[in-house]
Amino acid sequence: MPITVDIDVMLARRKMSVGELAERVGITPANLAVLKNGRAKAVRFATLAALCEVLECQPGDLLRWEPETGDDTGAAAGIAVSEG
Repeated sequence: MPITVDIDVMLARRKMSVGELAERVGITPANLAVLKNGRAKAVRFATLAALCEVLECQPGDLLRWEPETGDDTGAAAGIAVSEG
């Protein structure tokens, strides 16, 4: 996925643990780990706003876009291509 999650960077800057962040945001540590490790398919704006409030940052400090590498970008974007 071309979206990279940089929660680890902000946690280190704020000297905060994953458990503390999860508690203050109001989500489970397991769900925070899914987001932090880039395995989440979506994030609610309310959760993103809570993360930004607790970490005192902007959404762009937590999420960034990187171009995908390889030739299969259409399939990764959910674009169906038919032949023939």
